Amino acid sequence: MPAAPSTSMRNHDLPSLSGEQETAWIEVIEKMEEVYSDLIRYEVNLEEKNKALEEAQRFIGSVLASMSDILVVCDAKGRIQQVNKAFLDLTGLGEHALSGRPVRSLFVEDESSRRFSERLSEGGLQDCEVRMRTPDGPTEPVAMNCSIRYDQRGRPAGMVLMGRPVGELRRAYEALNTAHAELQQAQQQLIQAEKMASLGRLVAGVAHELNNPISFIYGNVHTLNRYRERLAAYLEALHNGAETSQISALRRDLRIDHLLADLQPLIDGTLEGAERLADTVKNLRRLSFSRTGDAETFNLSDTIRTAVQWATKGMRHPIAMKISLPETMTVRGHSGQMHQVVVNLVQNAMDALTTASSQPREVEISASREGGTGYRVAVMDNGPGIADENLLLVFDPFFTTKPVGQGTGLGLWVSYGIIKDHGGTIEASNRPQGGACFAFTVPAA
Repeated sequence: MPAAPSTSMRNHDLPSLSGEQETAWIEVIEKMEEVYSDLIRYEVNLEEKNKALEEAQRFIGSVLASMSDILVVCDAKGRIQQVNKAFLDLTGLGEHALSGRPVRSLFVEDESSRRFSERLSEGGLQDCEVRMRTPDGPTEPVAMNCSIRYDQRGRPAGMVLMGRPVGELRRAYEALNTAHAELQQAQQQLIQAEKMASLGRLVAGVAHELNNPISFIYGNVHTLNRYRERLAAYLEALHNGAETSQISALRRDLRIDHLLADLQPLIDGTLEGAERLADTVKNLRRLSFSRTGDAETFNLSDTIRTAVQWATKGMRHPIAMKISLPETMTVRGHSGQMHQVVVNLVQNAMDALTTASSQPREVEISASREGGTGYRVAVMDNGPGIADENLLLVFDPFFTTKPVGQGTGLGLWVSYGIIKDHGGTIEASNRPQGGACFAFTVPAA
């Protein structure tokens, strides 16, 4: 826009005027220049606003075009004002063919569309399935949502409809369900693997526990078999009417008196071995990791002693075990699961001591009454302890500081779940004198 002439230039063109007339003309020209400047400023502002409006329109257009869900904007009478690209792709119609068309005319006439129309007349609706008309036939069901659009004065100005083909949602749900099922299966497999790993750590201890009674039962049975043969030879001589001198010599040679004196200790030893085997088998049968069985009342002290005994049978390094337990700690739950917890804690303590420089290497297991309502059991070692940054991570699944192949990272996580299921808590800490402490509390029966 050309600039206005200056006042000084125009003053030369003015006719001869009186002083008052010249002043009036100058004021008029200055007002004109002010108005002209305002027009220029308004024009610049208008151009900036137009540019901002165009940018906003391009932004909104790009957002609508990138939406995967369909979008339909209608006026108060339900006539289409604007749609996005996803809706055009779904219906196969052009934007000009849809503009001003009643949105209800695109619905296939069925029970779902009638219900949708009824709810649409009442206002907003959520998740109503309809099918759209297209030149190629009805579309697959579309899950539609509708909300009221308001004008600047807060009055209803129309509707905004959004939706997505149900087939796509169903496929997404199926994929999600499949992934969830696979995750659950993998979790169960990992938990089962940890259970098997716990059992594997007990194999050496159980083998020792079974080997001793089996060994002397086996030896006693062989001795009893030899005694049987000697008794049979002696009785045969008696029944055949041998002379007294022959019977006396046979009794001396076969050591019948020593045999008879030794029978009772052999029988008692064999019975003792059989009882020890029976007790071990009973403990093995009670070592159930299943959480589906009925809870039972048991002596936690006995469970801890058995678990420590089994966990330490196969240890490779000399470790002093200090056990300080009450004679009876009656709790309710699953003794096999508590057995697994103690074995995990004792095994972890022994593993921590394999690289410890402290001598002697010690693991201490103690228990005491906790607040009158439960028991606190602590498993402590004098090893290197737990790094501060790991104290809050030790109960996370798959977390382990052991080398690859030597730990699954699930032992403490499983133990945490077992203690929680029994209504207790478990925590890890470092001892002031060095070493780690894992302590759990469980309610008394």
